[in-house]
Parts: sequence; structure tokens; C-alpha cells
Amino acid sequence: MSLYPSLEDMKVDQFMQAQSTPTASPSKALALPDPSRSQNESPASGSLYPDLDEFMGLNLSADALQTLSSAVADRTSAAVSVCTGTSWTAAPITGSDVGVKRAEIQQGVREVVLCKDMDGKIGLRLKAIDNGVFVQLVQANTAAALAGLRFGDQILQINGKSCAGWSSDNAHKVLKNANPERITLAVRDRPFERTVTLHKDMNGQLGFIYKKGRISSIVQDSSAARNGLLTEHQICEINGQNIIGLKDAQIMDILNSSGGVVTVTVMPVVIFEHMMKRMSCSIVKSLMDHSIPEV
Repeated sequence: MSLYPSLEDMKVDQFMQAQSTPTASPSKALALPDPSRSQNESPASGSLYPDLDEFMGLNLSADALQTLSSAVADRTSAAVSVCTGTSWTAAPITGSDVGVKRAEIQQGVREVVLCKDMDGKIGLRLKAIDNGVFVQLVQANTAAALAGLRFGDQILQINGKSCAGWSSDNAHKVLKNANPERITLAVRDRPFERTVTLHKDMNGQLGFIYKKGRISSIVQDSSAARNGLLTEHQICEINGQNIIGLKDAQIMDILNSSGGVVTVTVMPVVIFEHMMKRMSCSIVKSLMDHSIPEV
């Protein structure tokens, strides 16, 4: 009889151990969906693939929509039930919200026609980033503001000339030498930015913490968490209104005065800081257009 087990005996022992050893502890195991479950039923907590009502906190059943539509018929055409902790509250479907329309980012290219004021200005400052030219500052009560240009818009053409590869100085030089009576721009809406629509809970909270306009923390199981808001993003707009250059207290006032549905427009902090590089804080605070866009 050999003192040491043979290689074949070791392989057999390992195989038997593998068959008898669980792949995960019960506390970490995920339950698979039950094929016999009705589609209208809410899955048990911890299921691998939650339904929309569990993931987003929405009750989209026909009965719930009928009840809520009748309750808010005088306020909006439809409503959904939004879960806030252990309770449910009614909120308008966000597609019909004015803030969503003001904050909408169009994928197409639009034409903007400007003319200079008595001082030869249009109220626009541009920044070259990644071989593109972007709006860095829109001055309040100027031609650029009246035309609807916003921080982060990309300028594709100026008077028919492509801006690709231009420097910031070159773009400003072209604007300075342009005909004061007509400057035609081809513009793409804020390609570095995205909008996230949130619902306030029973305490009027959206579920995120910010400092100097930068999102620093997301509250667990909040509307911000469920709808995919991220930290290290700069808030650029609230319901379409530019808030860059405002103090945190002013931003809080805008959030508090907003309705139950709030749409925030954000961009990654690293891009925001690059775009605002060499821009004086005093200029942003004193000149930036903070008007509410028309729908």
C-alpha cells in the first residue's frame, strides 16, 4: 500500500468535493425569476430581473392609472404613482412637464441668425475643445441670449465656414470681422450635456447633495438614484434655466420653488472644468444669462 494517494485518487476526491460544495452562500444567492408568475405581479425582493414598477418605483397597472387620472384630471392629462419610501404619491407624467420641454436637448442642427449691438457685440464667448468650438458664455440681454444660445452649445459653422479645428482666438476673430447686420451660425444643442428628470419625495427632496453646483453624493433609493444621476457631474441647468455662476443658496431656492417634477441638466466635471478654464468667476457671476427659456 502506497504512503501517498495516487494522482487518480486525488482527482476523484476533488471531483466529489466540488459536487458537494455550494457555489455561493445562501445570503448572497440570487433568486431566478419564476416562469409561472403573472406579468402583473410584483417580483419578490432580490429577484434577478425586477419589473419596471420595482426598479423605478412606479405603479403602472391599469387600475392605478385610471384612479390617478381621475384624481388629477384638472391638473394634467395623465399621472403615475411614484413610490417614496413606504408610501405612494401621484406625480404628472414627465413628458408633459414644462421643465422637461425647456431642458430638452435636440439631436439635430439648427440655424441661428444674430446681429451686433451698437457696441459691435453679440454677447458670446467661445471655447475650443477637441477640435470643436463651444459656447463658453452667453451674456444676459444680448443677441446671443435672445437667440436662445446656451452654455455648452457647439458651433459647427459661422457664416457657412466650418469651425472644426479652429482655436478660440480664431473663432472670436471671425465673429469680430463678420457683417454686423447678419451672422449665421449652425448650432448643435449641448452635446456634452444630458438631462435627468426627478420626482420630489414627501419631504420635497430629490436625493442628491451638491457643493458649488457639483453633485457630490447620491441618496440610496432616492429618485436621483433610481433615475441614474451620477456624482462628479456639474449641474448646468434646472428645468432649462442656466444656473452656472449662481451660489448654492440660489440654486437651492430654484429647486425649492420648482414643482414636484424637476429636470436637471448635467455634464461631467472634468469637461466642465476644461470648458471653464481661464474664465473669470466674476465674469460668469455678473454676465452669464440666467433667464428662463421660452417653450
